[in-house]
Amino acid sequence: METAEEPMTPFGTFTAQSNKLQRQYQALLDQSTPYVTYRWVGTGVALLLFFLRVFVAQGWYIVAYALGIYLLNLFLAFLTPKFDPSSDALDNEMEDGSVGTLPTKQDEEFRPFIRRLPEFKFWHSATRAVVISFVCSWFEIFNIPVFWPVLVMYWLMLFILTMRKQIQHMIKYRYVPFTIGKARYNKNSN
Repeated sequence: METAEEPMTPFGTFTAQSNKLQRQYQALLDQSTPYVTYRWVGTGVALLLFFLRVFVAQGWYIVAYALGIYLLNLFLAFLTPKFDPSSDALDNEMEDGSVGTLPTKQDEEFRPFIRRLPEFKFWHSATRAVVISFVCSWFEIFNIPVFWPVLVMYWLMLFILTMRKQIQHMIKYRYVPFTIGKARYNKNSN
């Protein structure tokens, strides 16, 4: 039993093509998931190309500054636990057992560190931001004249103050968001 195909409208054709492209893009993302090092190296190379473009062209400092602020924001979300142990609202929800938090005492139950922003989403958002910034660096409308040393100093101060606050939070609530130095257990070890 064959059904007659309805003629596609221009909007229907556009929707079908965009859905096909989205599926292909998602398939590429799914295939790249296990290659963490290669993904980050690719993002680092793209970031290096963007900074080289800014350095050679002597412009687009506002775009670079906005990218730096965005990447700092992503990095902080990557370092922060999903359920903040310092939140008072979570303390009320903890009594009914609906929300888990990090252990604060030695005898409490172990609960793994769950990031607010998972590594893959961090990489994906950072890569997209670098690519968008690189594209913006080719349009003169985004080349706003500014005294760049002020932006660099302001960004460095913002980074230092924010990271100091984040590190104090990590020390206070005793969590380490990295797997460096943590014990690893193999399947074969008994």
